[in-house]
Amino acid sequence: MSVLEQWWLYLSIRMGLPVTPIRDRGEVSATTIVMAAALIALALAVGAIITSRVTSKANSLDLG
Repeated sequence: MSVLEQWWLYLSIRMGLPVTPIRDRGEVSATTIVMAAALIALALAVGAIITSRVTSKANSLDLG
């Protein structure tokens, strides 16, 4: 191991940096993608429900 590699290892341990490259950290699994898509769909559905209820309530107000 060269001096430069030892110095980098020391700094990475000392500063809490990952020793392994970022590309070796893992992949995004299909389960993660499905869960994210389900949460996004749920958020859109809740937003649509809230929008329709607020719109219907606003349309039912008698202002005149």
